[in-house]
Amino acid sequence: MKAIKLIALAAFLTFGLTIVKADPVPLPIAIKNVTKAYLDVKNALVAGNAAAAQAKAMELVRAFNSVPDVNMNMDQHRMWFEYLSKMVIAARKVNEDSNIEHQRISFADLSENVFTVLKKFHMNSSTLYYQYSPYDHYYWVSETPAVKNPYSGPGAALTKGETRETLSAGR
Repeated sequence: MKAIKLIALAAFLTFGLTIVKADPVPLPIAIKNVTKAYLDVKNALVAGNAAAAQAKAMELVRAFNSVPDVNMNMDQHRMWFEYLSKMVIAARKVNEDSNIEHQRISFADLSENVFTVLKKFHMNSSTLYYQYSPYDHYYWVSETPAVKNPYSGPGAALTKGETRETLSAGR
C-alpha cells in the first residue's frame, strides 16, 4: 500500500507540476476581441436589454484582461495601462447595475476611453465610427455609419446622432 502511495505521489510530482504556458493572443487579435465585446455591450443597450448589457460587460472585462502587453511599443504600453483601469471600472459598473439608465451613464465613460485607445492603437480590423448623441452629449463607437443611439434605446431618438470621426481599418 505504501508503494502505491509513493508511486502515485511520484507520478503527481512528475506530471502534475508540469506547467503549460500558452502563448498570449497576438495583440491585434486581442484588440479585435475588445472591440467586439465593446460593440456587444453597445448593441445590448441599443436594444434596451439591461440583462444582456450586464453579461456582455463582463465579457468585455475578460477581453480587457486578455490583452497582452508584451508586444506593445512603449507609447501603447503607457497608454494601455493609463486607460485600462478606467475602462474596466466603467465596464464593471455596467455589469453590476441592472438599471439600464445607470448602465448607459457608465457606458458613456467607457466609450470615450475605448475610443481613445482604439484610435491610438489603430488595430481595428474594420472601419469604426465615433458617434455623438446631441440629446445626451455622449459619444459611442459603432461598427456601422447608420446611427443607432445606445443612450436612447428603442424609439424615436434611436437614430438621432451623428458621426464625428471615422477610424479606418488598421493593420
